[in-house]
Amino acid sequence: MQYTNPVIPGFHPDPSICRAGDDYYLVTSTFEYYPGVPVFHSKDLVHWRQIGHCLTTAGQLPLENSWSSGGIFAPTIRYHNGWFYMVTTNVSGMGNFFVKTQNPEGPWSQPYPVVQDGIDPSLLFDDDGRVYFQSAREGDQGNGIYQCEIDIETGDMLTGSRLIWTGTGGAHPEAPHIYRINGWYYLMIAEGGTEYGHMETIARSSQPYGPYEACPHNPILSNRSMKSSIHATGHADLIEAQDGSWWAVCLGIRPVSYPMGHHLGRETFLAPVTWTSEGWPVIGNGGHVEPVMDSPELPEVRWPEKPVRDNFDEPRLGPDWTFLRNPLEGSWSLQERQGVLVLHGHQATLNETAAPAFVGRRLSHFTARIAAELDYEPQHEGEEAGLTVYKNEKHHYDLAIGLKAGRRIVIFRRTVGSLRVEHVEECPAGPLELRIHAYPGKIVASVQTGESGVIEMGWGETHHLSTEITGGFTGVFIAMYATSETGQSAPAMFQWFDYEPLE
Repeated sequence: MQYTNPVIPGFHPDPSICRAGDDYYLVTSTFEYYPGVPVFHSKDLVHWRQIGHCLTTAGQLPLENSWSSGGIFAPTIRYHNGWFYMVTTNVSGMGNFFVKTQNPEGPWSQPYPVVQDGIDPSLLFDDDGRVYFQSAREGDQGNGIYQCEIDIETGDMLTGSRLIWTGTGGAHPEAPHIYRINGWYYLMIAEGGTEYGHMETIARSSQPYGPYEACPHNPILSNRSMKSSIHATGHADLIEAQDGSWWAVCLGIRPVSYPMGHHLGRETFLAPVTWTSEGWPVIGNGGHVEPVMDSPELPEVRWPEKPVRDNFDEPRLGPDWTFLRNPLEGSWSLQERQGVLVLHGHQATLNETAAPAFVGRRLSHFTARIAAELDYEPQHEGEEAGLTVYKNEKHHYDLAIGLKAGRRIVIFRRTVGSLRVEHVEECPAGPLELRIHAYPGKIVASVQTGESGVIEMGWGETHHLSTEITGGFTGVFIAMYATSETGQSAPAMFQWFDYEPLE
């Protein structure tokens, strides 16, 4: 049996994994999106389903100060003595902290802050009961991986911070994870920055604080300079399966254009791990992640396919829906009208680092059909509602209903940095269907109305939404949104939303 990478497609970077018996749990970064840190569950390491989020309240995840690609950086999840721990960094808020639970579906505890600064924190529960905390930071001893001992009941530091490894010379030594394996402490990190030179390196010591000896065949993972559909692999985490085999999850990207550009974001990949006779790990096929690899020899467990259509007939949004920062109270509702998602636009727009009325999901496939039925009658110029293909506040394509000279119009707007282009068509009153068709190289927009049939609105290149153009650490979202220059707007009533992969 074989599986296809990525195992979790779309914007799901910085994966971390743990095992509780025969169950596997995985978390990824979320940056300025809310709720924070999705939790995935698997029985076979290949098939994953999202079961919730770690950070589901504004108290756990304040994002009012988060800039584009601020907020939550790389998390680590660990399981110890019946408890799950997730440790991460809110770079726009409280810094490093952890939350815990006995049920990974949630709820998770309030944050336990940890004073040691830096990013990409991790935890090691040692055999003697000590708990070690690692992070990547620039400290008084230099740039690298620092460690301290903490009280896991309070988060208090029990020792000072000590530099334990600077890596092998690659830029940005980060994403540390320490494992106790066969009497050794293995310290694995990412180097080279989360870009095309990304790589994973490892060192080991007989003591938790070192000195650490680098693996002689570093990097143990990198797809740099390869003729492959997968690039920028790194930021990995190791797991031993219940059958004794070893596996790694890591991030990677899939560029679709030349010059290279990727717009889905950094995704989660799986690769087998083998060990040399000297006790060093090798990830994947000779240190490379492939698009198709041999499956774990674990009982296969597939989860039910997600339905194409969300009719908004449940009392809560599903776990794959997300907001841009903490949503303003009253900006959205599932209770205002039965079976309808209602958005109330306010003055926050898609063009600023704010929290507009925005309910979206990740674009997780190169080719997909997206549609939504919208019932919306704007009352004033300067208010609009519709769908956005959103990368950040400076790069997004919007298909929206608005008002101009007393007439209802449909707008297709392409915002690319300081450039903005709009195509406008008049449209009749009443509900209509907004359509987005995603292709690897372009986004095509159209509208279906009851009277006029299909109105073709135009298209935009996915390359202009790629990280190579936009910067940042996130991927593309497809979102329903509403805005209003005056702060007052008619309700935007979304009757349903379709997301259909076509790959």
